[in-house]
Amino acid sequence: MTFAKKALVFGSLAVLGVGAAATAQTALNGAGATFPAPFYQRAFADLAAGGGTRVNYQSVGSGAGVRQFIAGTVDFGATDEPISAADAAKVSRGVVQFPTVGGTIAIAFNQPGCNLRLTQRQAADIFLGVINDWKQLGCKPGRISVVHRSDGSGTTFAFTNSLSSFSPAWKSRVGEGKAVKWPVGVGGKGNEGVAGIIQNTPGSIGYLNQAFVKGRIRAAAVQNKAGKFVLPNLKSGAAALNNIKLNSMLAGEEPNPAGADSYPIATLTWVLAYRKGNGAKASSIRAAMTHLLSPAAQGKADDLGYVPLRGAILNSARKAIANIGS
Repeated sequence: MTFAKKALVFGSLAVLGVGAAATAQTALNGAGATFPAPFYQRAFADLAAGGGTRVNYQSVGSGAGVRQFIAGTVDFGATDEPISAADAAKVSRGVVQFPTVGGTIAIAFNQPGCNLRLTQRQAADIFLGVINDWKQLGCKPGRISVVHRSDGSGTTFAFTNSLSSFSPAWKSRVGEGKAVKWPVGVGGKGNEGVAGIIQNTPGSIGYLNQAFVKGRIRAAAVQNKAGKFVLPNLKSGAAALNNIKLNSMLAGEEPNPAGADSYPIATLTWVLAYRKGNGAKASSIRAAMTHLLSPAAQGKADDLGYVPLRGAILNSARKAIANIGS
């Protein structure tokens, strides 16, 4: 079973190394986004296997990860939506935020015999419930079963942010956020939960990280800003992420990127670390985060269904790690 498949089976991921150099004192606990969980699992497993710091990462969703980070119950948090200024102000130890990897959010479906190509309006209309039969999309007739996230999710924020950019109707009726009032559909917890429902429900459609597209689940080609229909993959994801400009907190988004090669729903994902108060764990935290951004870890991102960081974004992320103090 591959690492990505394990992510589908387990709602939370715990990666514990056996290296002699890793002791109970250097073990770290993190929690947050499910979107990057297979990438984190692989990277932290490799780190531990090489005798480095042991990391236990719980994929509980971005919303829960930010709450645990604010409460100080973890050594680091993880989120697919950058931390808000209001939440950052609640963290007396200070916040060091940096992106760790990129990814595309697939509109994923389970409808045998259907080769799905969606305009931006169609994408929004499916989740509004305006399109509710597969025959409206040129496929074999049958009821469309919409699946969405039930938990607070940065993946949901990025997805609904794009739908708001695609459709004035979506923006006025639903809008964007980690949690929204869905017009239709059933909820699943985490990317794993949504993938599980789609996998087991013919006629279903939802949204999830490209890394979870496997088995009976297929990804739709979605029309981009340039009018081209593109599938979520390394090339289209990298083209999209090149449009993101980061601010002083290394946060940034582009809900409908320009460019003929860009997939229109792509996002970065971030780690939240403490600027101070890390004590003896500070060096271990810096080492673990440095590994996430290393050529070894980033080099495996594509095989796991992610878009590796490159250029200015990667350099800025690496520099931020130095701000994690004791």
